[in-house]
Amino acid sequence: MSTHHKADLLLLLTTLLAAAGWIFSRETVQGLEPLLFMALRFTSAGLVLIALGGSAMRYFTREQWKSASMVGCAFGFAMIFWILALEMTTHVGVGAFLTGLGVVLVPLISLLFGERSGPYVYLSIPFVIAGLACLSLDSEFHLGLAEVYFLLSALLFSMTFILNSRAAARLPVLPLTSVQLIITGIITGVVSLLIEDWNFNQPPAIWGWLVASALIATSLRFLVQTKGQSLAPASHTAIIMTLEPVWTALLAALWLGETMTTLQFSGCALIFFAMLVNRWPAVRAWLRPSRKEMPAKTH
Repeated sequence: MSTHHKADLLLLLTTLLAAAGWIFSRETVQGLEPLLFMALRFTSAGLVLIALGGSAMRYFTREQWKSASMVGCAFGFAMIFWILALEMTTHVGVGAFLTGLGVVLVPLISLLFGERSGPYVYLSIPFVIAGLACLSLDSEFHLGLAEVYFLLSALLFSMTFILNSRAAARLPVLPLTSVQLIITGIITGVVSLLIEDWNFNQPPAIWGWLVASALIATSLRFLVQTKGQSLAPASHTAIIMTLEPVWTALLAALWLGETMTTLQFSGCALIFFAMLVNRWPAVRAWLRPSRKEMPAKTH
């Protein structure tokens, strides 16, 4: 199997693990306070990664700790908005598509860091607006609080992506991820302590979903994703990672019995198309090798 094929399979597995994480989280928050769940999930996942290879953190400089901590802070607040939205939403699949807008927002946010965006990002914006209109269109035509929280989490996820890319250029990936997860756990834990009532008298099933979320959808997911990213260019990775909301919508339909109207489905399709337009150079480069492998026509 070629290196790129291995990367494809690993990243495909990553999107499935990430989508499963939506279901695990949805089930866990039925018994645990959402922010308490986030604190337990990410702290335990970070400790697992530290046990596997976090010893390199001992050699971090002050600047390296600062870079890693900034990533963790952005991700921590992103997760706060995400889990609150997940608790309120009635459509997990819709939430997954809105959160996936973080991929589209990355080039726009990069302008703040002096990085110019290509023309395709501007071509994708009308499709994003149309998709959001289809998702939110009802008799009163408004965005609900859950959708607003999902959009805020998408904005912060895009910031996390940018900060993480910059930090990864100077830091080992595994300890960087460990710090990111631990700080996320601390931030969500502090906010949970301030606004939530802690109760640990949950049935065993809730703790089972928590363990699955921490080990499968967090520790394992980030390890698989890191390995996959090490085998393929970033642009190639971004295209495959847009499959996450697709799997999430399918799993939500199968596991949670969710239904979507034709208009909402069209909105999801438009947002997914916007992601592809935004990454069109990568899509074109990804498809080109397949064309070269096609046999020539015979007459």
